[in-house]
Amino acid sequence: MFPSPYGAPDGLTNRLREHCAGRWDSYCWHPFVQGLAEGTLPLPAFRRYLVQDWLFLIQFARAKALAAFKAESLEAMRGKAAGLNALLAEMQMHLRYCADWGLSEADVLREAEAPQTVCYTRWVLDRGMAGDILDLEVALAPCTIGYGEIALRIAAHPGRMREGNPYQSWIDTYSAPGYQALACAAAERIDALGVSHGGVARLPVLSATFAEAARLECDFWQMGLDAAP
Repeated sequence: MFPSPYGAPDGLTNRLREHCAGRWDSYCWHPFVQGLAEGTLPLPAFRRYLVQDWLFLIQFARAKALAAFKAESLEAMRGKAAGLNALLAEMQMHLRYCADWGLSEADVLREAEAPQTVCYTRWVLDRGMAGDILDLEVALAPCTIGYGEIALRIAAHPGRMREGNPYQSWIDTYSAPGYQALACAAAERIDALGVSHGGVARLPVLSATFAEAARLECDFWQMGLDAAP
């Protein structure tokens, strides 16, 4: 298994990752990801992913707003609000990135959510509504820390396309220090919540949540891959 890049070795984040090691690898090294690394992913698959990822971010923003509601201190609430504002700004950047791939804002806005997008995002919101801040953070974590780890796996892949990769800008986004710091902070947050909110006693439920999010991430990659002719 790829060495864990985030969180304390004995922290909750790494316990969750280890409990679903096989599924985690299937997510972080899905054929879609391998195609990104090697520059072989069919362009229609990536375009499909881009549009659905923007639609995903709309619901992800709602989950971030829910995290602010679930925050248990004013300081934590401010942090969640700042994260939400950063995500909303990122969504505008995402639209500009879509334009680089020949997808206008109108193209993106008129696209319907794929079933995989609906299943994943509504499940995250449901977990957040039903549980506490730790339940929500664990449901969100595979997206945040997974993309950071994926970028590191791609960088370590001996077969990656080193020059002329059409997906290099996507890879650079998640390997950049700013995003890596974001992933690291997400893992540290879960580790801290694990201590303060009885993470060890809740490990079976939290592990199931983490594993389900990883499965839904796999489905999201596959949704993009299935768009290839």
